[in-house]
Order: sequence, then structure tokens, then C-alpha cells
Amino acid sequence: MRQPSAIPLTLFFLVAGVGAAISWPFRDDATTAGALMAMFVVAATLLAAAIKVASQWERAVVLRLGRFRALNGPGLFWIIPIVDVIPYWIDVRVITSTFKAEKTLTKDTVPVDVDAALFWRVVDPQRAALDVEDYHSAIAWASQTALRDVIGKTVLAAMLEGREQIGKELRRIIDERTEPWGVEVISVELKDVLIPEALENAMSMQAQAERERQARIILGDSERQVAESFQEAARGYAGNPTALHLRAMNMLYEGLKQNSTFVIVPSTALDSMQLGGIAGLAREPVVAQVPVSAAAH
Repeated sequence: MRQPSAIPLTLFFLVAGVGAAISWPFRDDATTAGALMAMFVVAATLLAAAIKVASQWERAVVLRLGRFRALNGPGLFWIIPIVDVIPYWIDVRVITSTFKAEKTLTKDTVPVDVDAALFWRVVDPQRAALDVEDYHSAIAWASQTALRDVIGKTVLAAMLEGREQIGKELRRIIDERTEPWGVEVISVELKDVLIPEALENAMSMQAQAERERQARIILGDSERQVAESFQEAARGYAGNPTALHLRAMNMLYEGLKQNSTFVIVPSTALDSMQLGGIAGLAREPVVAQVPVSAAAH
């Protein structure tokens, strides 16, 4: 709400005080003193009504006998009392207003609740005062209808992922509607998009399943790469029995470090890796030979 200036009231009391001081010498003549005092009170009232002060962010729309006369402010200005009136004080600062669309269906028939914030300002106070009855209400309704239109043309996935793009589209639509009223839309920001709880749970399960699928694909690819590495290593060991034997010794040594009491080795591995002598010589720890068929079971 606009705060009135103290200057007109100060001038009123100042002029009334001057009138009281001038009429004091005529206090014995009640008629003369009363007439002087009444004249100064009327003058003070007219002066207080004539002088106006607009703040830096305000513009005053002045009508003279019902017709537009001037757009005054900021600062001090004068009007003719009774003849001139100021029906509107327009705030030209950036104004923030919120609007929403409840239970609005998207293009893929999903009901959503959307909250948004609108940043706008008046660039032509004359048109804002004269071309629309209440520009605040008009902007609010234009924003809400534009939001419903955009939601109805957008699928849910695009709305959740492309809020910035939707904000730009809303700004363009609202700015086109409010431009004839002397209003400029600076930006539109979507604050929140609420979807039904059941759909939210389903989307969560879908995302979880997608992450599990990707994990399985990565695991399978890792196993394929390991198998290719084993094949490459096998080709290297095929022509170099000494390297294979050293590798077998290293594997046995690593196994003994993990479990220094008992090591299970397939019977075929003893022959292929030339470990037969080690099995016969081992006493502590024990190297047990297990047939391949038993090991499989």
C-alpha cells in the first residue's frame, strides 16, 4: 500500500498557523478574526490538496475533468484541486507474483499441479492505467491460462526435464498478452511440479529397473573383457611351458597366503601346470587333488 507524503500535511498546519498568527491581533473582533482564520484554513486545505510528492519508483496518472492530462513523478508536482484527480499511482519496480495450475492434464493425460513465479514490471504507466481495468488481476489470469495451455501441449517427461524451456515459452506467451497493457514480462520460473503418488512410485521403480539393467550390461561387458584377456594369456602360455609353470607356482603361492592349511587343486591342473611333484612333496600345508567331475559337483 502506498504511504502518503508528509509534506502536504505539514504545509496545511504551517499555513493554518500563519493564519492563526495573523488573526490574533483581531481577537477582540470575532467576526474579523473568524473570517481571517477561515480564509487561511481554506487556503491551507487547497494548498495541501494541490501539492503531491511521488517516490522514485512511482508514477502518478493525472486526469483533468475525466480526461488524461499528464503522467507525473518522481518528485514534487502540483495539481488543481477538484479539477484534477489522481486515480492511479503506478509502481514501476520489478514485481513478483505467483500463480498455479491444479489438476491440469498433460499431453499424455497425466494430472499435475504446477506452481510458478512471474517477474514483471510496468513500462508504460499510461496504458497500464487507461487500457485495462486492473492490470494486476489481468496479469494473474493471463499467466494462469497460459500455464494451462502449455501444460496441455507438453508430455510429462519433457515437463520434468525441460523446466527452463517451458519457462521461456510461458514468458513469450504472457508477454504477448500483456504487452498492450504496458507490461513487460522479465522471466517465468517453474517452482514445483507435483504428480500423483502412484505414478511417482511407478517412475521410481522404472528408474530402479533401468539402473539394474545398466549394471547387468556393464557386468556382462566386464566378463567379456576378462574372457578375452584369458584367451590372450592362454595364447601366450601355449608356446611357453616355463612361463605357464611359473604362473602356476605363483597362483599356488597366492593361495597358500590366503589359506595356509588346505588348498584344493583340480587333478587336471596338476598335469597341465606341471605341479605333480609339488603335490607329492607337500606336507604342511596340504595340497589336495580333486577330480574335475567332483569339483564340478
